[in-house]
Amino acid sequence: MNNKQMDYVIEVAQTLNFNRAAENLFISQPALSYQIKTVEEEIGFLIFERIGKAIRLTPAGQAFYQQLLGIRQQLLGAIEQGQNFSSQYRDNITIGYPLRSHLYFLPEAIKAFRHQHKEVLITPDIALKDWLTRFREKQVDLILTTREMAEKLPNAVIHPLYTSFIYLLVNPHDPLAQLNQARAHDLMGRTLLVNGGSSQTLRRVQKNVLDQVKLQTLNSPTHDFTMVSVASEQAICLSPGYLKDFSNEFVWVPFDTEETFECVLVSHKDDQRQVVAEFIQLLQDIYQKKAQTLQL
Repeated sequence: MNNKQMDYVIEVAQTLNFNRAAENLFISQPALSYQIKTVEEEIGFLIFERIGKAIRLTPAGQAFYQQLLGIRQQLLGAIEQGQNFSSQYRDNITIGYPLRSHLYFLPEAIKAFRHQHKEVLITPDIALKDWLTRFREKQVDLILTTREMAEKLPNAVIHPLYTSFIYLLVNPHDPLAQLNQARAHDLMGRTLLVNGGSSQTLRRVQKNVLDQVKLQTLNSPTHDFTMVSVASEQAICLSPGYLKDFSNEFVWVPFDTEETFECVLVSHKDDQRQVVAEFIQLLQDIYQKKAQTLQL
């Protein structure tokens, strides 16, 4: 199956109409039907089931279509990266960010780095899931994370960035937003978001609060669930400062605890490129300076 045939299968699967798919692909309907039949003969199973003039995906076809979507996306990404290198870049540094909020200082770093290395492309890779696996499989060169998570990675070099503190995250209209520092007893009578993707460090802080004060709790399965819950005043949460998005939609009140997060940058032990070492040093300089100013 070639690239065009892949596009044909995807288009028919999305429209479930050969005539409309043929129009979208700028080929004739008989030619499209022939190509789909050729693919089905090659792979050994039916992708589409014909019911009168209508069609639908077979169970095998549905699974095949889902896999094709991922393959095509990877292929397009590879082609685009290749085009970038052929036009102006000789090297690429891919840096993984588990959350979009972590990108806050990256533009400044890229701008400064390009003054010295215009031939090197810096590619941010925002992976909301399986980002540790992406690093292990060398899909990214660098990753921003905490030391707690970095120490789980094999053949990795850990580069310190800054210390991040813990904050009480509240809606700006919440009376707690007026505090200069929040303590456990200030949360009396409130609902606290817990668990979900919380690290061991944050879980310890949550447990310590619950041991001191009787609170309602609400399990938060995702970061987005947490943000919506706080914005709607459904709950409050304790959060590391490195998750700040600087949007002014929330107030981050310093929380009274000795627990902190050590934020680090991780590289592969066998990646000895000088440009990578220089980019790491630049990121360390920027993050250490900014973290103090912005109280991360």
